[in-house]
Amino acid sequence: MSLLEARDLHVEFASRGRRARAVDGVDLTVGEGEIVALVGESGCGKTTLARTLLGLERPASGTVRYGGAPLAYSTRALKAYRREVQLVPQDPTGSLNPRHTVYEAVAEGPRIHGLPGERERVASALSRAGLRPPERFFPLYPHELSGGQRQRVVIAGALALDPGVLVADEPVASLDASVRGEILALLLRLRAELGLSALVVTHDLGLAWNIADRVAVMYLGRIVESGPVEQVLSAPSHPYTQALLSVLPESPAPVVLGGEPPDPTRIPGGCRFHPRCQVLAGGLAAGAGVDGRCRSQPPAILPAAAGSRVACHFAEASRAPA
Repeated sequence: MSLLEARDLHVEFASRGRRARAVDGVDLTVGEGEIVALVGESGCGKTTLARTLLGLERPASGTVRYGGAPLAYSTRALKAYRREVQLVPQDPTGSLNPRHTVYEAVAEGPRIHGLPGERERVASALSRAGLRPPERFFPLYPHELSGGQRQRVVIAGALALDPGVLVADEPVASLDASVRGEILALLLRLRAELGLSALVVTHDLGLAWNIADRVAVMYLGRIVESGPVEQVLSAPSHPYTQALLSVLPESPAPVVLGGEPPDPTRIPGGCRFHPRCQVLAGGLAAGAGVDGRCRSQPPAILPAAAGSRVACHFAEASRAPA
């Protein structure tokens, strides 16, 4: 069952006198007890999409739905919604007030929402986040903690509200390699023990492989490929996904993309990836007879449906029976 959902979501910003289409028609779902990885390079729109799903940005059109109900944007409705959908930020040091103890940091959410049993709630959240015994951490300040411990405090702050979904924005990007595995294992354990769902925003396909059930690959405001993580990352269909995977250490040779980095104020016609596409540049699209469509016809917006999906004329032609 779908828990958190985006339907035909569009988010725009004014930028240098033009409109930046940061999210340009996205369908995405996160099911109950499911971990979905949203991947793509910097500037693709994944953080804006995550902020919109958190209720921090209001879409120009389309809807965010939680538990089947559309998100309302009144102050009261947003307050109730943000208890259910909690952010785990990228930088725990920047998100923790250096003047607040661990106890105060974790207790802040329950106080805002007027939840009973504050001390027990804080202790339980810290324990679930792997900080045991929790009382030992109550009086400590952020500068007295390691990077991994600070990230666990941030996660505990989310858990103290008993949310249904965590939105984790690059949750291990600021951590040492030795600690990253511990935090990923924690997220998997929370899913197993609490039934938590999660949307993990990352540029790291290795992280997506290790933690996610499904993956959605985003480029210039749209999902260009999605499906079960084993299928998408073992046999990627979209040239952009193939290029992202090619930089992993076990890949035989990296794909060097040409053209300019994506600019959401200047989205090209046709397939939005075509100015940088190695398949089009290498003549394979012409050999399949789809090069004209690549340059002039936008692929359809991918539906939020089960199974693998790809928004690519060449991939569709390759799958078609002879």
